[in-house]
Amino acid sequence: MTVQKRMTLADLGLFTGAPQHEHFCRMKDLLDTREMAPSAKPYPWPRGEMTPLPETYDFDGASRPTKEFLAGTDTAALLVLVDGVIRHESYFLTGGPDVQWLSASVAKSFVSALVGIAVEEGHITSIDEPISSYVPVQPGSAYDGVSIKDVLQMSSGARWNEDYNDPASDIFQLNAATAGIGGTLDDFVARMVRESGPGTVCRYNSGETQILGALLARATNRSVADYMSEKLCEPLGMTSAGYWLVDPAGREVTFAGLNLTARDFARLGELYRNEGVWQGRQIVPAQWVRDSITVTAPHLRPGRPLVGGQQADGVGYGYQWWLMAGDRGEFSAVGVYNQFIYVDPVSRTTIVKLSASREYGTSLDEATSGELETIAFLRAIAQQGH
Repeated sequence: MTVQKRMTLADLGLFTGAPQHEHFCRMKDLLDTREMAPSAKPYPWPRGEMTPLPETYDFDGASRPTKEFLAGTDTAALLVLVDGVIRHESYFLTGGPDVQWLSASVAKSFVSALVGIAVEEGHITSIDEPISSYVPVQPGSAYDGVSIKDVLQMSSGARWNEDYNDPASDIFQLNAATAGIGGTLDDFVARMVRESGPGTVCRYNSGETQILGALLARATNRSVADYMSEKLCEPLGMTSAGYWLVDPAGREVTFAGLNLTARDFARLGELYRNEGVWQGRQIVPAQWVRDSITVTAPHLRPGRPLVGGQQADGVGYGYQWWLMAGDRGEFSAVGVYNQFIYVDPVSRTTIVKLSASREYGTSLDEATSGELETIAFLRAIAQQGH
């Protein structure tokens, strides 16, 4: 059920340096949403011996204090699981165990899982099919004839500017479309412009995930929230309600609009750490999980993806998952303002960090985004004692 609210994403002052922790904890009260009920068979995480966080971590050639990093990135939640058991749980600011926090682009990895399930169920015949076979787009536009696989890998060839500090950028226009400004979200992706050949450049593009949401809705003939409720929330034992932001036409904001608790965000990380198996049941096909977290082409290798026109140091890309350089097989769902679901298979660790880092997007520098530093911090947690 969609409930009318008073604000839009554009009203929040995103990427201006304004504090956001009072907003991200209550998006369901501020914006239009569609609710997903908790599981009928909730699965509370088992709790083990609590492990303290490392007091410092190494980044950019220096040892840095954990306490300062958590405060400086406006951290709201930090949840650490090892072998599916809670080993650390902290909340700050407006965070809490029952608080549904805005996912930002962490939502993209959930959408990828749902696409994999839809393929397995036969709603989508093959990811080698053109996405335009399912979603109406303008002839000759960015997604006309482009494979679903290229869209999953942020490699459609669409023109895109993800500069968060540029009010004229595509990401700002996409945020405006969530409020129906300039048309609906479906209208926006239907007219996007092609720039390069598909499958040649990985350009981080939130429009890709938005059209994947439209694909899910059209292929399953259900809302994304309804499909996710049945295919993920229920079998994974989610203990709290979840919420998708929706545009005025009722389409979920699939590029960024999922709201869950830290404990429920962690379920996707654990599911993928276990190759799509949850308590003995295959929820996402194992091959889909492997393909999602594996670099499969040169343009997807660490250092090759482009974000806001700059190469992403130290990370490659899969099916809507970021893949860390190195031989540990780490992968992460990452969202603006420092939202993370980080998985280190070697130490069997899943970490959720939810934040409202107010400086995020005010420049293109790592100093304000803090994403590489966050990865260094999360690695330090995962690898302590190993």
